[in-house]
Amino acid sequence: MRTDIFARLDREPEPPKIEIPRMSRTRLALFGGTSAFYLAIVVAVLVSSWLVTLDWKVMLFRPYQQWPELHATLDYFVVLGQRGPTAVMVAAWLGWRSWRQHTLRPLLALGAALLLLNATVGAVKLGLGRLGPHYATQIGSAEMFAGGDIFPSGHTANAVVTWGILAYLATTPRARRYLSALSAVVALGVGLTTVYLGTHWLSDVLLGWAAGLLILLGLPWCEPLIARAEAIVLAVREELRARRRGQAPSLPVAAGGPRPGVYQQRPLGAEEEPVREPVSATGGVGRAATVRTTLTQPRPHAVVRSERTPVTPAGSRRPPRSRPVTGG
Repeated sequence: MRTDIFARLDREPEPPKIEIPRMSRTRLALFGGTSAFYLAIVVAVLVSSWLVTLDWKVMLFRPYQQWPELHATLDYFVVLGQRGPTAVMVAAWLGWRSWRQHTLRPLLALGAALLLLNATVGAVKLGLGRLGPHYATQIGSAEMFAGGDIFPSGHTANAVVTWGILAYLATTPRARRYLSALSAVVALGVGLTTVYLGTHWLSDVLLGWAAGLLILLGLPWCEPLIARAEAIVLAVREELRARRRGQAPSLPVAAGGPRPGVYQQRPLGAEEEPVREPVSATGGVGRAATVRTTLTQPRPHAVVRSERTPVTPAGSRRPPRSRPVTGG
C-alpha cells in the first residue's frame, strides 16, 4: 500500500464544479464607483488640490525618521507587493490547483490579470510622468509630466491584484471571505509601507488601490477569452498526444527472423523449380507444371542447393536410355 503524499492526493475527491464569477449588478456598481474614485484622484492631483498638499505634509513628516525601528522589517514586508516574487509564489500555488482540478483556468486568470495590470498601470505611469518624493523639485508642486513613473503605485496595485486573485478564484464562499480579508490587509499594508519608506506619495497609493481593484472587478469580462484560450491549449495538447500515439514504436526483430511488414524472402537455393510430369507410355512428354508457394505457406520440402546433385551445363537431367520408348 502506497503511503506517499501523491497517493493520498490521488485518493482525495475531485472538487465540485467551479463557479465562475459573473458581472452581477453589485459588481458592476462597484466597478463604476471605483472608476469614479480613480478619475477623482487623477483630477485632484492634476489641479494640485488639497490632496497634493496632504502628500507634501506626509512627505515632510518623514515617517521613516519618526519610527526608524520599523524600517528593517518593512523593507522585507514591501516585497509582498513586488511583481516578480509575488507572481512566482502565487503562480506556484495556482499551478498546483490547476493540476488537482484538471483545468488551466487559475493560471490563465492570473496571466490575464497581470497582463491587464502591466498594460493599464504602466500606460498611466508613463503618460502622467510624476516624480516621486525623493526626486521632488518644488514644494507644493504635483510634480506631474516630469519624466517620473510612480503614479499610480505599482507595488500597491500589484499587491491588490496578485493576492486578490486568490479570493477571486476561491471555490467556496468561506474561503473567498477569508482570502478577501487577507488580500485586503496585505494590499493596505504594502501601500502604507511605501508611504512610510518615502518611495510614493499618499495619492499614488490611493490610485494604486483603485487600479488593482478595477482589474479584479472587471476580470469576469475576460472569462470568455480565458475559456477560449483554455480550449485552444487543451486541443493542441490532445493533438500532440494523438500524433505521439500514431507513431507506433518499432517492434524488436529476432535474430534471423523476418521483419514486420516485409515480405519473407526464400533462402538461396529454395526457389521453385519446374516439376516435370513422368513420361507417358506413348513417349509424349507431359507439360511442366510450375508450383508457386504462397508467402504465408512456404514449401516445406524445399531443398537447399548444396544438397542437390550438381548439374553440368552441357548435360541433361534425364537419365540416358538404351532404346526409345514406344507405346504399348
